[in-house]
Amino acid sequence: MAKLFGFSIDDKEKQSSSIVSPVPQNNEDGNDNYIASSFYGSYVDLEGVYRTEFDLIRRYREMALHPEADAAIEDIVNEAIVSDLYDSPVEIELSNLNASDKLKKIIRSEFKTIKEIMDFDRKAHEIFRNWYVDGRLCYLKVIDFKNPQEGIQELRYIDALKIRHVRKEKKKSNQDLVNARLGLKDDTDNVATPEIDEYFVYTPKQAYPTGMISGAGGNKGVKIAKDAIVYCTSGLVDRNKGNILSYLHKSIKSLNQLRMIEDSLVIYRMSRAPERRIFYIDVGNLPKIKAEQYLREVMNRYRNKLVYNAQTGEVRDDRKFMSMMEDFWLPRREGGRGTEITTLPGGQNLGELTDVDYFQKKLYRALGVPESRIGADSGFNLGRSSEILRDELQFSKFVGRLRKRFAHMFNDFLKTQLILKNIVTPEDWKQMEDHIQYDFLYDNQFAELKESEMLQNRLSNLATIEPYIGKFYSTEYVRKRVLQQTDQEIEEIDMQIEDEIEKGILPNPAEVDPITGEPLPQEGEDLGAVPTDEDPDAAASQITDAQYQKDTKSAEL
Repeated sequence: MAKLFGFSIDDKEKQSSSIVSPVPQNNEDGNDNYIASSFYGSYVDLEGVYRTEFDLIRRYREMALHPEADAAIEDIVNEAIVSDLYDSPVEIELSNLNASDKLKKIIRSEFKTIKEIMDFDRKAHEIFRNWYVDGRLCYLKVIDFKNPQEGIQELRYIDALKIRHVRKEKKKSNQDLVNARLGLKDDTDNVATPEIDEYFVYTPKQAYPTGMISGAGGNKGVKIAKDAIVYCTSGLVDRNKGNILSYLHKSIKSLNQLRMIEDSLVIYRMSRAPERRIFYIDVGNLPKIKAEQYLREVMNRYRNKLVYNAQTGEVRDDRKFMSMMEDFWLPRREGGRGTEITTLPGGQNLGELTDVDYFQKKLYRALGVPESRIGADSGFNLGRSSEILRDELQFSKFVGRLRKRFAHMFNDFLKTQLILKNIVTPEDWKQMEDHIQYDFLYDNQFAELKESEMLQNRLSNLATIEPYIGKFYSTEYVRKRVLQQTDQEIEEIDMQIEDEIEKGILPNPAEVDPITGEPLPQEGEDLGAVPTDEDPDAAASQITDAQYQKDTKSAEL
Protein backbone atom coordinates (compact mmCIF):
# COMPACT_ATOMS: atom_id res chain seq x y z
CA MET A 1 0.00 0.00 0.00
CA ALA A 2 2.92 2.36 0.58
CA LYS A 3 3.78 4.70 -2.26
CA LEU A 4 6.36 7.44 -1.90
CA PHE A 5 5.82 8.91 1.56
CA GLY A 6 2.24 8.12 2.43
CA PHE A 7 -0.16 5.62 0.95
CA SER A 8 -2.15 5.04 -2.19
CA ILE A 9 -5.63 3.58 -2.59
CA ASP A 10 -5.72 1.65 -5.86
CA ASP A 11 -8.86 0.75 -7.75
CA LYS A 12 -9.10 -2.93 -8.64
CA GLU A 13 -11.15 -2.16 -11.74
CA LYS A 14 -8.70 -0.55 -14.11
CA GLN A 15 -9.90 1.54 -17.01
CA SER A 16 -10.22 -0.42 -20.22
CA SER A 17 -7.28 -0.12 -22.60
CA SER A 18 -9.67 0.61 -25.44
CA ILE A 19 -10.84 3.83 -23.80
CA VAL A 20 -8.41 6.45 -25.02
CA SER A 21 -8.47 10.22 -25.13
CA PRO A 22 -5.90 12.91 -25.88
CA VAL A 23 -7.30 14.91 -22.94
CA PRO A 24 -6.20 13.89 -19.42
CA GLN A 25 -8.72 13.36 -16.62
CA ASN A 26 -10.09 16.46 -14.99
CA ASN A 27 -8.70 17.47 -11.65
CA GLU A 28 -10.80 17.69 -8.50
CA ASP A 29 -9.78 21.28 -7.81
CA GLY A 30 -11.17 22.47 -11.13
CA ASN A 31 -7.78 23.03 -12.70
CA ASP A 32 -7.40 21.27 -16.04
CA ASN A 33 -3.79 22.29 -16.54
CA TYR A 34 -0.79 20.22 -15.64
CA ILE A 35 2.93 20.90 -15.66
CA ALA A 36 5.70 18.95 -17.26
CA SER A 37 7.97 19.34 -14.25
CA SER A 38 9.18 21.83 -11.63
CA PHE A 39 7.99 22.80 -8.20
CA TYR A 40 6.04 26.03 -7.67
CA GLY A 41 6.31 26.43 -11.39
CA SER A 42 3.12 28.37 -12.10
CA TYR A 43 3.20 32.14 -11.94
CA VAL A 44 0.67 34.79 -11.15
CA ASP A 45 1.16 38.25 -12.60
CA LEU A 46 -1.37 40.73 -11.33
CA GLU A 47 -0.19 44.15 -12.42
CA GLY A 48 3.36 42.95 -11.85
CA VAL A 49 2.89 42.59 -8.09
CA TYR A 50 2.35 38.89 -7.37
CA ARG A 51 4.79 36.50 -8.99
CA THR A 52 3.80 33.16 -7.51
CA GLU A 53 0.96 31.51 -5.65
CA PHE A 54 3.11 31.96 -2.58
CA ASP A 55 2.81 35.74 -2.88
CA LEU A 56 -0.89 35.50 -3.62
CA ILE A 57 -1.68 33.48 -0.48
CA ARG A 58 0.28 35.92 1.68
CA ARG A 59 -1.66 38.75 0.05
CA TYR A 60 -4.96 37.07 0.92
CA ARG A 61 -3.92 36.76 4.56
CA GLU A 62 -2.91 40.41 4.73
CA MET A 63 -6.30 41.38 3.30
CA ALA A 64 -8.08 39.36 5.98
CA LEU A 65 -6.48 41.56 8.67
CA HIS A 66 -8.15 44.72 7.34
CA PRO A 67 -11.12 45.67 9.59
CA GLU A 68 -13.70 45.97 6.80
CA ALA A 69 -12.59 42.78 5.07
CA ASP A 70 -12.43 40.95 8.39
CA ALA A 71 -16.00 41.99 9.23
CA ALA A 72 -17.26 40.68 5.87
CA ILE A 73 -15.33 37.41 6.26
CA GLU A 74 -16.74 36.91 9.75
CA ASP A 75 -20.28 37.41 8.40
CA ILE A 76 -19.71 34.69 5.82
CA VAL A 77 -18.06 32.26 8.24
CA ASN A 78 -20.72 32.80 10.90
CA GLU A 79 -23.46 32.04 8.39
CA ALA A 80 -21.71 28.91 7.11
CA ILE A 81 -20.63 27.52 10.49
CA VAL A 82 -23.25 27.89 13.17
CA SER A 83 -22.03 27.14 16.65
CA ASP A 84 -24.56 25.68 19.03
CA LEU A 85 -24.30 24.51 22.59
CA TYR A 86 -25.98 21.18 21.96
CA ASP A 87 -25.77 20.42 18.20
CA SER A 88 -22.76 19.77 16.01
CA PRO A 89 -22.10 22.27 13.20
CA VAL A 90 -22.44 19.49 10.60
CA GLU A 91 -24.03 16.05 10.46
CA ILE A 92 -24.07 13.41 7.75
CA GLU A 93 -27.29 12.82 5.81
CA LEU A 94 -27.86 9.33 4.36
CA SER A 95 -31.55 9.42 3.45
CA ASN A 96 -30.73 9.24 -0.28
CA LEU A 97 -28.23 6.40 0.14
CA ASN A 98 -29.51 3.00 -0.95
CA ALA A 99 -27.87 0.87 1.70
CA SER A 100 -28.78 -1.23 4.72
CA ASP A 101 -29.46 0.33 8.09
CA LYS A 102 -26.41 -1.45 9.49
CA LEU A 103 -24.11 0.13 6.90
CA LYS A 104 -25.64 3.56 7.46
CA LYS A 105 -25.05 3.21 11.19
CA ILE A 106 -21.40 2.33 10.58
CA ILE A 107 -20.94 5.30 8.24
CA ARG A 108 -22.43 7.67 10.81
CA SER A 109 -20.13 6.26 13.47
CA GLU A 110 -17.04 6.68 11.27
CA PHE A 111 -18.02 10.24 10.39
CA LYS A 112 -18.32 11.02 14.09
CA THR A 113 -14.86 9.54 14.61
CA ILE A 114 -13.42 11.77 11.90
CA LYS A 115 -14.94 14.87 13.50
CA GLU A 116 -13.43 13.86 16.84
CA ILE A 117 -9.99 13.40 15.27
CA MET A 118 -10.26 16.86 13.67
CA ASP A 119 -11.84 18.35 16.79
CA PHE A 120 -14.25 19.89 14.30
CA ASP A 121 -17.00 20.80 16.76
CA ARG A 122 -14.60 23.11 18.58
CA LYS A 123 -12.41 24.33 15.69
CA ALA A 124 -15.01 24.49 12.91
CA HIS A 125 -14.93 28.29 12.70
CA GLU A 126 -11.14 28.42 12.44
CA ILE A 127 -10.98 25.59 9.86
CA PHE A 128 -13.61 27.13 7.59
CA ARG A 129 -12.03 30.60 7.83
CA ASN A 130 -8.59 29.26 6.85
CA TRP A 131 -10.16 27.51 3.85
CA TYR A 132 -12.06 30.62 2.78
CA VAL A 133 -9.10 33.01 3.08
CA ASP A 134 -6.39 30.79 1.56
CA GLY A 135 -8.66 29.24 -1.06
CA ARG A 136 -7.40 25.75 -0.13
CA LEU A 137 -7.09 23.47 2.86
CA CYS A 138 -4.60 20.63 3.34
CA TYR A 139 -4.50 17.81 5.88
CA LEU A 140 -2.09 14.90 6.15
CA LYS A 141 -3.79 11.58 6.90
CA VAL A 142 -1.58 9.69 9.35
CA ILE A 143 -2.12 5.90 9.49
CA ASP A 144 -0.37 2.91 11.00
CA PHE A 145 1.32 1.18 8.05
CA LYS A 146 1.57 -2.06 10.02
CA ASN A 147 -2.16 -2.01 10.76
CA PRO A 148 -3.85 0.11 8.05
CA GLN A 149 -7.20 -1.51 8.80
CA GLU A 150 -7.41 0.62 11.94
CA GLY A 151 -8.07 3.64 9.75
CA ILE A 152 -6.90 7.21 10.18
CA GLN A 153 -5.01 7.74 13.41
CA GLU A 154 -4.38 11.47 13.16
CA LEU A 155 -5.09 14.45 10.91
CA ARG A 156 -2.37 17.08 10.77
CA TYR A 157 -3.01 20.50 9.28
CA ILE A 158 -0.49 21.67 6.66
CA ASP A 159 -0.01 25.34 5.93
CA ALA A 160 -0.85 26.17 2.32
CA LEU A 161 2.51 27.95 2.02
CA LYS A 162 4.36 24.71 2.74
CA ILE A 163 2.73 22.34 0.25
CA ARG A 164 2.28 22.26 -3.49
CA HIS A 165 0.14 20.03 -5.69
CA VAL A 166 2.25 18.79 -8.60
CA ARG A 167 0.77 17.25 -11.70
CA LYS A 168 3.09 16.19 -14.48
CA GLU A 169 3.05 13.93 -17.48
CA LYS A 170 4.70 10.53 -17.13
CA LYS A 171 7.54 9.73 -19.46
CA LYS A 172 7.04 6.75 -21.76
CA SER A 173 9.15 3.70 -21.08
CA ASN A 174 11.74 2.34 -23.48
CA GLN A 175 9.54 -0.71 -24.15
CA ASP A 176 6.72 1.53 -25.31
CA LEU A 177 9.03 3.34 -27.66
CA VAL A 178 10.32 0.03 -29.06
CA ASN A 179 6.76 -1.26 -29.56
CA ALA A 180 5.81 1.94 -31.33
CA ARG A 181 8.71 1.59 -33.76
CA LEU A 182 8.00 -2.09 -34.43
CA GLY A 183 4.30 -1.45 -34.99
CA LEU A 184 3.20 -3.75 -32.20
CA LYS A 185 0.47 -1.42 -30.93
CA ASP A 186 -3.24 -1.28 -31.67
CA ASP A 187 -4.94 1.42 -33.65
CA THR A 188 -6.14 2.98 -30.44
CA ASP A 189 -2.56 3.52 -29.36
CA ASN A 190 -2.08 5.93 -32.20
CA VAL A 191 -4.05 8.43 -30.12
CA ALA A 192 -1.83 10.35 -27.77
CA THR A 193 -3.10 9.39 -24.30
CA PRO A 194 -1.14 11.27 -21.66
CA GLU A 195 -0.63 9.63 -18.28
CA ILE A 196 -0.58 12.11 -15.43
CA ASP A 197 1.39 11.54 -12.26
CA GLU A 198 0.04 13.43 -9.25
CA TYR A 199 1.68 13.97 -5.91
CA PHE A 200 2.34 16.64 -3.31
CA VAL A 201 5.61 18.30 -2.36
CA TYR A 202 5.99 19.45 1.24
CA THR A 203 8.58 22.03 2.30
CA PRO A 204 9.07 22.38 6.09
CA LYS A 205 9.92 26.10 5.98
CA GLN A 206 7.86 28.98 4.70
CA ALA A 207 10.30 30.28 2.16
CA TYR A 208 10.35 30.99 -1.52
CA PRO A 209 10.75 27.80 -3.52
CA THR A 210 13.86 27.23 -5.55
CA GLY A 211 12.09 25.55 -8.45
CA MET A 212 13.45 22.10 -7.62
CA ILE A 213 12.01 19.34 -5.48
CA SER A 214 15.35 18.98 -3.78
CA GLY A 215 18.64 20.68 -4.31
CA ALA A 216 21.73 21.89 -2.62
CA GLY A 217 21.40 25.27 -1.08
CA GLY A 218 17.63 25.37 -1.39
CA ASN A 219 14.60 24.13 0.45
CA LYS A 220 14.28 20.39 0.26
CA GLY A 221 10.84 19.10 -0.51
CA VAL A 222 9.32 15.75 0.48
CA LYS A 223 7.14 13.91 -2.02
CA ILE A 224 3.86 12.69 -0.55
CA ALA A 225 1.37 10.40 -2.27
CA LYS A 226 -1.87 11.97 -3.46
CA ASP A 227 -4.18 9.76 -1.35
CA ALA A 228 -2.27 10.66 1.83
CA ILE A 229 -3.29 14.33 1.54
CA VAL A 230 -6.73 15.88 1.80
CA TYR A 231 -6.65 18.80 -0.62
CA CYS A 232 -9.87 20.84 -0.60
CA THR A 233 -9.88 23.93 -2.82
CA SER A 234 -12.28 26.80 -3.35
CA GLY A 235 -13.13 25.72 -6.89
CA LEU A 236 -12.16 29.14 -8.28
CA VAL A 237 -9.46 28.82 -10.90
CA ASP A 238 -7.68 31.29 -13.13
CA ARG A 239 -8.05 29.39 -16.38
CA ASN A 240 -5.49 31.53 -18.16
CA LYS A 241 -2.70 30.77 -15.73
CA GLY A 242 -3.94 27.61 -14.04
CA ASN A 243 -3.87 28.98 -10.50
CA ILE A 244 -6.27 28.33 -7.66
CA LEU A 245 -7.83 31.52 -6.34
CA SER A 246 -9.47 32.50 -3.09
CA TYR A 247 -12.89 34.10 -2.76
CA LEU A 248 -11.01 37.20 -1.63
CA HIS A 249 -9.36 37.54 -5.02
CA LYS A 250 -12.08 39.65 -6.63
CA SER A 251 -11.94 42.14 -3.76
CA ILE A 252 -8.22 42.97 -4.06
CA LYS A 253 -8.79 46.12 -6.09
CA SER A 254 -11.74 47.29 -3.98
CA LEU A 255 -9.79 46.89 -0.75
CA ASN A 256 -6.76 48.75 -2.13
CA GLN A 257 -9.00 51.60 -3.25
CA LEU A 258 -10.65 51.76 0.16
CA ARG A 259 -7.27 51.89 1.86
CA MET A 260 -6.03 54.72 -0.35
CA ILE A 261 -9.24 56.69 0.10
CA GLU A 262 -9.04 56.37 3.89
CA ASP A 263 -5.36 57.36 4.01
CA SER A 264 -5.89 60.30 1.68
CA LEU A 265 -8.89 61.41 3.72
CA VAL A 266 -6.87 61.39 6.92
CA ILE A 267 -4.00 63.27 5.28
CA TYR A 268 -6.36 65.84 3.81
CA ARG A 269 -8.08 66.46 7.12
CA MET A 270 -4.81 66.69 8.99
CA SER A 271 -3.44 69.16 6.50
CA ARG A 272 -6.56 71.24 5.89
CA ALA A 273 -8.30 71.21 9.23
CA PRO A 274 -5.96 73.57 11.14
CA GLU A 275 -5.76 77.24 10.37
CA ARG A 276 -2.55 78.34 8.70
CA ARG A 277 -0.72 81.59 9.37
CA ILE A 278 1.32 83.77 7.07
CA PHE A 279 4.20 85.55 8.81
CA TYR A 280 5.50 88.67 7.10
CA ILE A 281 8.95 89.32 8.61
CA ASP A 282 10.36 92.79 8.27
CA VAL A 283 13.99 92.45 7.13
CA GLY A 284 14.58 96.17 6.69
CA ASN A 285 17.38 97.00 4.30
CA LEU A 286 19.40 93.84 4.97
CA PRO A 287 21.14 92.21 1.99
CA LYS A 288 19.49 89.23 0.38
CA ILE A 289 21.71 86.59 1.97
CA LYS A 290 21.46 88.08 5.47
CA ALA A 291 17.75 88.62 5.04
CA GLU A 292 17.21 84.94 4.21
CA GLN A 293 19.40 83.89 7.17
CA TYR A 294 17.42 86.12 9.50
CA LEU A 295 14.16 84.64 8.17
CA ARG A 296 15.34 81.06 8.80
CA GLU A 297 16.34 81.97 12.35
CA VAL A 298 12.88 83.35 13.08
CA MET A 299 11.23 80.27 11.49
CA ASN A 300 13.23 77.79 13.53
CA ARG A 301 12.52 79.75 16.65
CA TYR A 302 8.72 79.72 16.42
CA ARG A 303 7.80 76.91 14.08
CA ASN A 304 6.07 73.75 15.43
CA LYS A 305 6.47 71.01 12.82
CA LEU A 306 4.01 68.06 13.05
CA VAL A 307 3.89 65.20 10.57
CA TYR A 308 1.44 62.30 9.87
CA ASN A 309 2.75 58.74 9.57
CA ALA A 310 0.60 56.77 7.11
CA GLN A 311 2.07 53.44 8.28
CA THR A 312 0.86 53.70 11.87
CA GLY A 313 -1.73 56.48 11.70
CA GLU A 314 0.15 58.57 14.28
CA VAL A 315 0.89 62.30 14.36
CA ARG A 316 4.54 62.75 15.25
CA ASP A 317 7.15 65.46 15.44
CA ASP A 318 9.64 63.83 13.10
CA ARG A 319 11.76 65.62 10.54
CA LYS A 320 12.18 62.51 8.42
CA PHE A 321 8.68 62.76 6.98
CA MET A 322 7.02 65.36 4.85
CA SER A 323 5.51 68.12 6.92
CA MET A 324 1.73 68.44 6.75
CA MET A 325 0.99 71.60 8.75
CA GLU A 326 3.57 74.26 7.96
CA ASP A 327 2.97 77.93 8.18
CA PHE A 328 4.18 80.41 5.55
CA TRP A 329 7.13 82.74 6.26
CA LEU A 330 7.64 85.62 3.84
CA PRO A 331 10.23 88.42 4.02
CA ARG A 332 9.14 92.06 3.74
CA ARG A 333 11.47 94.90 2.74
CA GLU A 334 11.81 98.35 4.15
CA GLY A 335 8.87 100.50 3.33
CA GLY A 336 6.36 97.79 4.19
CA ARG A 337 3.99 97.66 7.07
CA GLY A 338 6.43 95.85 9.35
CA THR A 339 5.99 92.35 10.76
CA GLU A 340 2.47 91.05 10.18
CA ILE A 341 0.63 87.74 10.81
CA THR A 342 -2.30 86.75 8.61
CA THR A 343 -4.51 83.71 9.34
CA LEU A 344 -5.83 81.46 6.55
CA PRO A 345 -9.11 79.60 7.23
CA GLY A 346 -9.17 75.80 7.49
CA GLY A 347 -10.71 73.43 5.00
CA GLN A 348 -14.46 73.22 4.53
CA ASN A 349 -16.80 70.21 4.27
CA LEU A 350 -14.39 67.95 6.13
CA GLY A 351 -17.22 65.77 7.44
CA GLU A 352 -18.26 64.24 4.11
CA LEU A 353 -17.73 60.46 3.90
CA THR A 354 -19.62 59.71 0.70
CA ASP A 355 -16.59 58.33 -1.11
CA VAL A 356 -15.61 56.13 1.85
CA ASP A 357 -19.14 54.70 2.08
CA TYR A 358 -19.11 53.99 -1.65
CA PHE A 359 -15.90 51.96 -1.53
CA GLN A 360 -17.08 50.11 1.58
CA LYS A 361 -20.21 49.03 -0.26
CA LYS A 362 -18.10 48.11 -3.26
CA LEU A 363 -15.90 45.91 -1.05
CA TYR A 364 -18.92 44.14 0.43
CA ARG A 365 -20.39 43.59 -3.03
CA ALA A 366 -17.10 42.09 -4.18
CA LEU A 367 -17.17 39.66 -1.24
CA GLY A 368 -20.84 38.75 -1.76
CA VAL A 369 -22.03 40.20 1.57
CA PRO A 370 -25.23 42.33 1.61
CA GLU A 371 -24.58 46.05 1.89
CA SER A 372 -27.20 46.33 4.62
CA ARG A 373 -24.80 44.61 7.01
CA ILE A 374 -22.34 47.51 6.94
CA GLY A 375 -22.26 49.39 10.22
CA ALA A 376 -23.75 48.70 13.59
CA ASP A 377 -26.84 50.87 13.03
CA SER A 378 -28.43 48.35 10.65
CA GLY A 379 -30.72 46.41 12.95
CA PHE A 380 -32.08 42.91 12.56
CA ASN A 381 -35.69 42.79 11.41
CA LEU A 382 -37.92 39.82 12.13
CA GLY A 383 -40.96 41.25 10.38
CA ARG A 384 -42.57 40.26 7.11
CA SER A 385 -40.49 38.77 4.36
CA SER A 386 -41.37 41.69 2.11
CA GLU A 387 -39.06 43.74 4.32
CA ILE A 388 -36.18 41.35 3.65
CA LEU A 389 -33.81 42.43 0.96
CA ARG A 390 -33.14 40.30 -2.07
CA ASP A 391 -29.44 40.47 -1.24
CA GLU A 392 -30.01 38.38 1.87
CA LEU A 393 -31.55 35.57 -0.16
CA GLN A 394 -28.66 35.68 -2.62
CA PHE A 395 -26.25 35.65 0.30
CA SER A 396 -27.96 32.57 1.70
CA LYS A 397 -27.53 30.77 -1.64
CA PHE A 398 -23.88 31.83 -1.78
CA VAL A 399 -23.26 30.38 1.68
CA GLY A 400 -24.96 27.15 0.60
CA ARG A 401 -22.55 26.84 -2.34
CA LEU A 402 -19.62 27.40 0.01
CA ARG A 403 -20.86 24.62 2.26
CA LYS A 404 -21.17 22.16 -0.61
CA ARG A 405 -17.63 22.90 -1.77
CA PHE A 406 -16.24 22.67 1.75
CA ALA A 407 -17.98 19.31 2.25
CA HIS A 408 -15.62 17.73 -0.32
CA MET A 409 -13.14 17.50 2.52
CA PHE A 410 -15.45 15.24 4.52
CA ASN A 411 -15.94 13.01 1.49
CA ASP A 412 -12.19 12.48 1.20
CA PHE A 413 -11.85 11.70 4.91
CA LEU A 414 -14.77 9.31 4.86
CA LYS A 415 -13.58 7.56 1.71
CA THR A 416 -10.17 6.81 3.21
CA GLN A 417 -11.62 5.71 6.52
CA LEU A 418 -14.19 3.30 5.04
CA ILE A 419 -11.77 1.75 2.53
CA LEU A 420 -8.94 1.26 5.01
CA LYS A 421 -11.29 -0.47 7.46
CA ASN A 422 -12.62 -2.71 4.65
CA ILE A 423 -16.15 -1.44 5.19
CA VAL A 424 -16.59 -0.62 1.50
CA THR A 425 -14.52 -1.13 -1.62
CA PRO A 426 -13.31 1.64 -3.95
CA GLU A 427 -15.89 0.48 -6.51
CA ASP A 428 -18.69 0.72 -3.93
CA TRP A 429 -17.57 4.17 -2.87
CA LYS A 430 -17.88 5.51 -6.42
CA GLN A 431 -21.55 4.55 -6.36
CA MET A 432 -22.15 5.84 -2.84
CA GLU A 433 -20.39 9.21 -2.75
CA ASP A 434 -22.96 11.04 -4.88
CA HIS A 435 -25.74 10.04 -2.46
CA ILE A 436 -23.99 11.12 0.73
CA GLN A 437 -24.94 14.63 1.85
CA TYR A 438 -23.92 16.80 4.77
CA ASP A 439 -26.41 18.76 6.83
CA PHE A 440 -24.95 21.97 8.23
CA LEU A 441 -26.61 23.64 11.17
CA TYR A 442 -28.85 26.36 9.78
CA ASP A 443 -29.29 29.81 11.31
CA ASN A 444 -30.42 32.18 8.57
CA GLN A 445 -33.66 33.75 9.76
CA PHE A 446 -34.06 35.79 6.59
CA ALA A 447 -34.43 32.80 4.32
CA GLU A 448 -36.55 30.99 6.90
CA LEU A 449 -39.00 33.89 7.09
CA LYS A 450 -39.17 34.09 3.32
CA GLU A 451 -39.86 30.38 2.99
CA SER A 452 -42.53 30.50 5.71
CA GLU A 453 -44.41 33.34 4.07
CA MET A 454 -44.19 31.71 0.65
CA LEU A 455 -45.72 28.55 2.11
CA GLN A 456 -48.54 30.60 3.64
CA ASN A 457 -49.27 32.24 0.29
CA ARG A 458 -49.35 28.86 -1.47
CA LEU A 459 -51.76 27.40 1.08
CA SER A 460 -53.97 30.48 0.74
CA ASN A 461 -54.05 30.03 -3.04
CA LEU A 462 -54.82 26.35 -2.53
CA ALA A 463 -57.83 27.17 -0.35
CA THR A 464 -59.09 29.55 -3.03
CA ILE A 465 -58.72 27.10 -5.92
CA GLU A 466 -59.91 23.98 -4.02
CA PRO A 467 -63.62 24.22 -5.12
CA TYR A 468 -62.48 24.10 -8.75
CA ILE A 469 -60.30 20.98 -8.40
CA GLY A 470 -61.79 18.28 -10.59
CA LYS A 471 -63.79 20.82 -12.62
CA PHE A 472 -61.22 23.19 -14.11
CA TYR A 473 -57.95 22.01 -12.50
CA SER A 474 -56.47 18.60 -11.85
CA THR A 475 -54.80 17.52 -8.64
CA GLU A 476 -51.43 17.12 -10.35
CA TYR A 477 -51.67 20.62 -11.83
CA VAL A 478 -52.41 22.12 -8.41
CA ARG A 479 -49.54 20.27 -6.74
CA LYS A 480 -47.01 21.32 -9.36
CA ARG A 481 -48.14 24.86 -10.18
CA VAL A 482 -49.77 26.10 -6.98
CA LEU A 483 -47.79 24.24 -4.28
CA GLN A 484 -44.63 24.19 -6.43
CA GLN A 485 -43.87 20.56 -5.62
CA THR A 486 -41.36 18.70 -7.76
CA ASP A 487 -41.86 15.16 -9.06
CA GLN A 488 -39.45 13.83 -6.45
CA GLU A 489 -41.25 15.65 -3.65
CA ILE A 490 -44.63 14.38 -4.86
CA GLU A 491 -43.33 10.81 -4.90
CA GLU A 492 -41.81 11.11 -1.44
CA ILE A 493 -44.93 12.74 0.04
CA ASP A 494 -47.22 10.06 -1.43
CA MET A 495 -45.03 7.32 0.01
CA GLN A 496 -45.03 8.99 3.41
CA ILE A 497 -48.83 9.34 3.37
CA GLU A 498 -49.27 5.66 2.47
CA ASP A 499 -46.91 4.64 5.23
CA GLU A 500 -48.72 6.77 7.81
CA ILE A 501 -52.11 5.34 6.70
CA GLU A 502 -50.79 1.80 7.17
CA LYS A 503 -49.50 2.68 10.62
CA GLY A 504 -52.85 4.22 11.57
CA ILE A 505 -51.48 7.73 12.00
CA LEU A 506 -53.77 9.06 9.25
CA PRO A 507 -57.32 7.82 8.46
CA ASN A 508 -57.93 5.94 5.25
CA PRO A 509 -59.60 8.28 2.69
CA ALA A 510 -61.76 5.37 1.43
CA GLU A 511 -63.30 5.04 4.90
CA VAL A 512 -64.13 8.75 5.38
CA ASP A 513 -67.08 10.72 3.99
CA PRO A 514 -65.53 13.42 1.78
CA ILE A 515 -68.36 15.87 2.59
CA THR A 516 -68.83 15.52 6.32
CA GLY A 517 -65.44 14.09 7.19
CA GLU A 518 -67.09 11.45 9.35
CA PRO A 519 -66.04 7.76 9.02
CA LEU A 520 -68.26 5.65 6.79
CA PRO A 521 -70.08 2.56 8.26
CA GLN A 522 -68.24 -0.70 7.78
CA GLU A 523 -69.61 -4.05 6.45
CA GLY A 524 -71.82 -5.88 8.92
CA GLU A 525 -72.47 -2.70 10.81
CA ASP A 526 -76.15 -1.87 11.77
CA LEU A 527 -77.35 0.63 9.20
CA GLY A 528 -80.53 1.53 11.10
CA ALA A 529 -83.68 0.07 12.72
CA VAL A 530 -85.79 -2.37 10.71
CA PRO A 531 -89.41 -1.30 10.60
CA THR A 532 -91.94 -3.54 12.46
CA ASP A 533 -95.73 -3.88 12.51
CA GLU A 534 -95.82 -1.88 15.66
CA ASP A 535 -94.44 1.04 13.83
CA PRO A 536 -97.46 3.10 12.60
CA ASP A 537 -95.46 4.66 9.81
CA ALA A 538 -94.30 1.27 8.55
CA ALA A 539 -97.83 -0.16 8.73
CA ALA A 540 -99.21 2.80 6.83
CA SER A 541 -96.56 2.28 4.21
CA GLN A 542 -97.50 -1.40 3.78
CA ILE A 543 -101.22 -0.54 3.50
CA THR A 544 -100.51 2.06 0.88
CA ASP A 545 -98.51 -0.44 -1.18
CA ALA A 546 -101.27 -3.06 -1.03
CA GLN A 547 -103.94 -0.54 -2.03
CA TYR A 548 -101.69 0.60 -4.92
CA GLN A 549 -101.32 -2.95 -6.21
CA LYS A 550 -105.12 -3.54 -5.92
CA ASP A 551 -105.94 -0.36 -7.79
CA THR A 552 -103.43 -1.21 -10.50
CA LYS A 553 -104.95 -4.68 -11.00
CA SER A 554 -108.49 -3.26 -11.20
CA ALA A 555 -107.39 -0.78 -13.81
CA GLU A 556 -105.88 -3.52 -15.91
CA LEU A 557 -109.15 -5.49 -15.81
